[in-house]
Amino acid sequence: MQPRIPRQSAGEQGGRWPDGTDLDDRFSAELASAVSGARRRAVRDGDRQIDTAHLLHSLLECDAEARALLADGPRVARVLGYLVQRSIGYGLRWQGAVEDSGAVPVMTGVAGFSPPAAAAMEDACARAERRGAARAGGVDLLAALVADPRTRAVEVLARAAVEPHTVLARVEGHFESAP
Repeated sequence: MQPRIPRQSAGEQGGRWPDGTDLDDRFSAELASAVSGARRRAVRDGDRQIDTAHLLHSLLECDAEARALLADGPRVARVLGYLVQRSIGYGLRWQGAVEDSGAVPVMTGVAGFSPPAAAAMEDACARAERRGAARAGGVDLLAALVADPRTRAVEVLARAAVEPHTVLARVEGHFESAP
């Protein structure tokens, strides 16, 4: 019997992304850790693909800077609470269904990721490149996750009373004020 999701996502097989680029060349240590954590979470939850909620959950666990830009302490706790409940109630309707926000065309080149999650990873890399960074970081992924209003990550944030546009403004302000 084939596993429902590859033991390693395409982005982690042999330490390479589907285009042959080494993970170390594209992602900061925090972001690589978040992607690995999202993969483990998807496998443990029995999900077919890594989705944006998996990425958000692992990002908040791995990257203090992204967590600080998301919201105040109580709201972060509420977001994490919803994400933890995913496999025991909240989010059960997601099981067995591929996340597809409809905002991006279905991407077939990134096995193991839902189309919106793959798009968010690519967007994070593009955001880092536009600001002249050598690698995408957790804050780049946070901005990419909140940019598409029809993803599971944004649904979780909305339930926790975190406004995605506010988060995106915080991230943009963070980069503008950074040296």
